[in-house]
Amino acid sequence: MFGYRVPAPDEAMLISGGRRGLGGAPFRVVTGHGKFVLPVFRKVRFLTLSMCESEVTETCVTRQGIALHVRAVIAFKVGNDHESIINAGQRFLSDQEQMSVLTGRIFAGHLRAIIGSMTVEEIVTERQKLAAEVLDTSKTEMAKIGLIVDSLQIQSIDDGDTGYIDAMSAPHKAAIQRQAQIAQAQATQTAAEAQQEAARKQAEYARQTAVVKAEYSAEVDRAQAQAAQAGPLAQAHAQQEVLAAQTELAQRQAKLRQQQLVAEVVKPAEAEAERVRILAAAEAQRMKIQAEAAASYDRVALDRMLIDQLPQIVKEAAGGLAGANVNVLNGADGLGEIAAGLVSQGLTILDSVRQNLGSQDSDSARPAGNRSESKGNGLLQLPTSQEKKSNDGPVDVD
Repeated sequence: MFGYRVPAPDEAMLISGGRRGLGGAPFRVVTGHGKFVLPVFRKVRFLTLSMCESEVTETCVTRQGIALHVRAVIAFKVGNDHESIINAGQRFLSDQEQMSVLTGRIFAGHLRAIIGSMTVEEIVTERQKLAAEVLDTSKTEMAKIGLIVDSLQIQSIDDGDTGYIDAMSAPHKAAIQRQAQIAQAQATQTAAEAQQEAARKQAEYARQTAVVKAEYSAEVDRAQAQAAQAGPLAQAHAQQEVLAAQTELAQRQAKLRQQQLVAEVVKPAEAEAERVRILAAAEAQRMKIQAEAAASYDRVALDRMLIDQLPQIVKEAAGGLAGANVNVLNGADGLGEIAAGLVSQGLTILDSVRQNLGSQDSDSARPAGNRSESKGNGLLQLPTSQEKKSNDGPVDVD
């Protein structure tokens, strides 16, 4: 519609002419809605309500007399209330760029004043405190011109070529470097320990793997060796059994041969030796009897006859022994007992002959008829070898 004006959301519409504004202001303030303005009779101007920025770069001297180059940024705007808009409109409506210039100058002055009351250490370490003090001291002055400050940021603080800040930060840098070196050394040590632990674990794993492989290889070798030795071992066992059987057979054959040698050689030799010994004993007895007969004059002829017959008697007895089936149970002792028995029998026969001869001597005084009976009984009738062989049986000597 012709004559109807509407301000932007970040603007304040100032209408001059006609009635004055509230509070005796030379213009009316319209924000947030439109207004019908009569052309020619009314004049409309717009004041920005958006955020503005001002940068301050100032050289300030601290309480210690050290010059610092400070750079700060101020964010400000026109206040939203009618009083602030009226104050700002009366001062900056024709040249709104002057708001940034004037704000920078105002804050530069307050910044120099605040820094002059502080030390470098306080300024460096307490920047927020510096910004807060500057804002507090400039708030009243900024309100008079209709501006409000949203924030103040200290961008940089530099002491130029004096090196004070660097010297002040040297201990901290050294401590930080020392801590960094310690941290680096600890990290290196930790990394080395981790590497050593990893290497140890790898070596342990390799050792365990090698041990397991060696055990498996040894087990496989043992199995292969056992499999390879199974055939030769079985053959060796079989040969051992054959050798054991052959050894047992040889022992039995040797025992049998020994028994055969005893039966064929030893026992006949012992019997022959016993026979010779018996003959020698008989010969000795003959010589004894012969000596006794020589000592007796009355019985010389009789004893000589007995002596002549005694070898024949013993020979017949020995011949009967040789042809008899004799089982000797106790070896040489049994043969000795047999020989002793034969000699004893020979002596018994000799005594019987002597008794018969004695009885003949006693009968010599008898009549002739009686002597003939005695003469018929005076001769000893020995059995022949054939009769002994038929009458003699097996003789067991215990």
